[in-house]
Amino acid sequence: MPRYATIITDDDGREIVSAIGAFEGAAPQPRLGRIEQVALSVLIGMVRDAAGGFGFPQAGIGGQAIGLVLARLKAQAAKRIGAAKPAAAKPKRAKRAKKRTRSKKPAGLMPKAGRAASEAAAQTMGQIDG
Repeated sequence: MPRYATIITDDDGREIVSAIGAFEGAAPQPRLGRIEQVALSVLIGMVRDAAGGFGFPQAGIGGQAIGLVLARLKAQAAKRIGAAKPAAAKPKRAKRAKKRTRSKKPAGLMPKAGRAASEAAAQTMGQIDG
């Protein structure tokens, strides 16, 4: 089944693939741009290169130049106006104190019943060993 791509022209004059479809029989009628048969490797968003093939545009070429121009304009405007002082940094919020929890029973104390049982166990162990 042949694949057809809708190709539109952007503001810069580049031809861009905007839609792709597979159709049996005759080519579909174009609604916007023009339609031509393309290979399986062609994807939406590709741009026609100088050789007549398709590829993705190089990232950063156009946007990088615009970014440099905008940075230069901002620097010039700051010189004319006089560089504004940066805003004072907000004071850091104090950390909350952790809630201290007390154990229900102090560590060194044992209930009387438990103490008697442990003493009895110690005596029987002493009788076995000795």
